[in-house]
Amino acid sequence: MRFSARPNRVRRRRSADEGQSLVEFALVLTPLFLILLGIVQFGFIFNAYITITNATREAAREASIYVYDRTLTPAQNDAARNAKIRTTFQSSLNFLSTAAPHFTTTGTWTQSLESFTNGDLKVTYVLPADIVDTDMRTGQQVTIRVNYHQDLLVPFISNFLPRDGNGRMILSGEVTMVIN
Repeated sequence: MRFSARPNRVRRRRSADEGQSLVEFALVLTPLFLILLGIVQFGFIFNAYITITNATREAAREASIYVYDRTLTPAQNDAARNAKIRTTFQSSLNFLSTAAPHFTTTGTWTQSLESFTNGDLKVTYVLPADIVDTDMRTGQQVTIRVNYHQDLLVPFISNFLPRDGNGRMILSGEVTMVIN
């Protein structure tokens, strides 16, 4: 009888140790899980940022090499160049969404002096002081500025990041090139 009582004490001690280990594991797992989710969220944001930067660069390059059509007016050439910029940007987004609410464009451009705005896309032409103004805009600087509204997938982590009114993080890309 003595022999059978001894294993029960060992079993009780073992189950108490296992309970303590379970509590310690739960206490350590929570912060590790949050860190892991933060890393995943940062990876999504960084991927979107790199893609937007590259797409903006491609759009600015397309604007800089646009071939001026002499049969069109300067305003029509600006419209054609801006349409090419928008198309190039959207096609360069790869797996990111090209539609609202992530990236919004419409069929019309709003002009304010030398800036053209179409939703989240803004194209600005700047004439440097030492360049003569021409209809072809040769020598002018074109600046492409884009805003992209990135979804934040991890709710707890998104509380620490800046967001727009819809709960998305705004990622911006801006590139300036000279028109050839």
